[in-house]
Amino acid sequence: MLDELLEQKVVIDLVSPYVCLGRLVRFDEHFFELKNADLHDLRDTDTTRELYVADSVATGIKRNRKRVFVRRSEVVAISKLEDVVDE
Repeated sequence: MLDELLEQKVVIDLVSPYVCLGRLVRFDEHFFELKNADLHDLRDTDTTRELYVADSVATGIKRNRKRVFVRRSEVVAISKLEDVVDE
């Protein structure tokens, strides 16, 4: 299932108050690797996770990492960024 997400822009919701957006380039049993990623700490803003992600769909990913590894055990959900709806 995850193979269809390779080379796609994705959003990864984490257990912690972080959300990560970027291009999924590879994964293994422990990590997801994203490039040109935005690792966003939701405690830094007054917006909700849903609004932040919807804004990123509309305005683009606000890259703050060239490369980031996300531990799979911390992931709640992963989806294509284009699959995010704001209705």
